[in-house]
Amino acid sequence: MKLRQNVRHWAAKRALTTPVVGGYVNDKLVGMHTDIFLNKADEDRREERRDHLDDFFDATMDTYVAALDAGYPEAEAREITHVQANFDFFNHGWAEMMEIPSDELEEHYRRYEEFFERYDITIDDPLGEFRPADGVADPPATPERMAKGEFENAVAGFADDAYVEDADGELHVGGTDEPEEVDVSAAPGVDGDEIDGSDLDDDDADDEAKAD
Repeated sequence: MKLRQNVRHWAAKRALTTPVVGGYVNDKLVGMHTDIFLNKADEDRREERRDHLDDFFDATMDTYVAALDAGYPEAEAREITHVQANFDFFNHGWAEMMEIPSDELEEHYRRYEEFFERYDITIDDPLGEFRPADGVADPPATPERMAKGEFENAVAGFADDAYVEDADGELHVGGTDEPEEVDVSAAPGVDGDEIDGSDLDDDDADDEAKAD
């Protein structure tokens, strides 16, 4: 999968593993990811999916931290959560929100199979053991979109590794090196700063970036 990686990602990583401040950053990231992906959906479908995405992305923050704890580098830990999201979109028929085409789902799963098996994550059950005890909101599915096979926001051809675009636009396989000095205050949700999704997220923020 093709991702972006800049100072915001490193700050978010550091913040999410820091007591107190991590909660603020978690909530900000959840809201940002929900808005980014909803902007890919038809306008009349957005609000019916919001509660589900909020619940889902909140759970994937725990996945991200668990992947970091398991030794995965930042880019791969983040990619794992995006793979989970694409499993979920696939299951709901939300083809227009998918970052990768459906025929690459299996390849992405196999790359992280050891981690996914450890937490009972499958394509059919994207959250596995990270599913909240009270579940997630159940939104309407749109299987007709999946039947058309149109993945207008998907980027194919990056299924064999994590491809990371740095702040200078250069592409790195596997990610970039973490800076020695990371300012946690650069993470979204700290100091009440407001940033757009293109500043933090990866290719799923292109629509938002174009609108700025």
